[in-house]
Amino acid sequence: MTDRIPLAGVIGSPVAHSKSPKLHGHWLQSYGLKGHYIPMDVVQEDLKEALQLLPRLGFVGLNVTIPHKEKVLGLADLVTDRAALIGAANTLIFRSDGKLHADNTDGYGFIANLRQGVPGWRPEAGPAAVFGAGGAARAIITSLIEVGVREIRLANRTRARAEALRTEFGPKIAVYDWVQAGNMIDGAATVVNTTSLGMTGKPELRIPLDGLTPDMVVTDIVYAPLKTGLLAEAEKRGCTVVDGLGMLLHQAAPGFERWFGQRPEVDAATRAAVLEG
Repeated sequence: MTDRIPLAGVIGSPVAHSKSPKLHGHWLQSYGLKGHYIPMDVVQEDLKEALQLLPRLGFVGLNVTIPHKEKVLGLADLVTDRAALIGAANTLIFRSDGKLHADNTDGYGFIANLRQGVPGWRPEAGPAAVFGAGGAARAIITSLIEVGVREIRLANRTRARAEALRTEFGPKIAVYDWVQAGNMIDGAATVVNTTSLGMTGKPELRIPLDGLTPDMVVTDIVYAPLKTGLLAEAEKRGCTVVDGLGMLLHQAAPGFERWFGQRPEVDAATRAAVLEG
C-alpha cells in the first residue's frame, strides 16, 4: 500500500474549464514528484458515493468547485474553523485514518496574492471596499478581518445578501446600496471585486470609479481576462493593481502540500504554465 502513487483531482460540474489540472501538473513535474491530478465531473446525486469510493482508488485529496462547495461540509468528518465560518470548502484531505477533512483556502489565497502583488500592503491602512456578497466575498471578508482590516464597506446587487453578511460578521461591515457602490471607494485603501462582473462573457462591472486615487490597491478575483475593466481603469488612475490569477494559484498551494508532501512556489513559471494554451 505504501508505494501507491498519490492521486488528487478537482470535482464539480462542470469542470472542463478548470485550470487546476494544469497548475498541479506543472508543480508535480517541476518537483519531480510521483502523482496525478485529474478533473472529474461529478453530479450532485453522486457526490457522497464519489467521496466514499475515491480514497479506495488511491486518492489522497480533492479540490471542490461549484456546485459542491457547501454540500461537502455536511459529508466531512472534520471541518476547519475557517471553512465553517465561510460555509464552504474548496480543499478536501482523505486522511490515513479514514476521516474526511474539509478546509477552505480561498481567503488564504486572496491575502497571499495581495501580499505578493503589493509587498508593502498594510491591512490597517484604511477601509476595504468590497463588491459582491457571494461565496468568494465570504472567504475574502473573513480573511480581511483576520489580518486586521478595521472597516469593510460592502455592496451587492441584492442588498439583503450584504445585510446577511453584516449580521454575521458584525459592525466592521458597512452596507451600501448597489446604486451607491461608487461612494464606497472614497477614502478606501483597498478595493476588491468579488463578483463575476467583468469576466469574459459576463456584463462589465458598471460602477463609477471616480473615487479611485493613486494610493489605493485595487484587485479583482476575475482572471479571464487578466486585466478586467476595473483593473484597466484603476491602472489609468495610478492605482496599484493585482489580478485574480494569483488567488487561484495561492489557494491551491496548501492542498498540494498536504497531498504530495511539497510546498510549491507560486512564481512566474507557475503563472506562465497556467496561462499557456
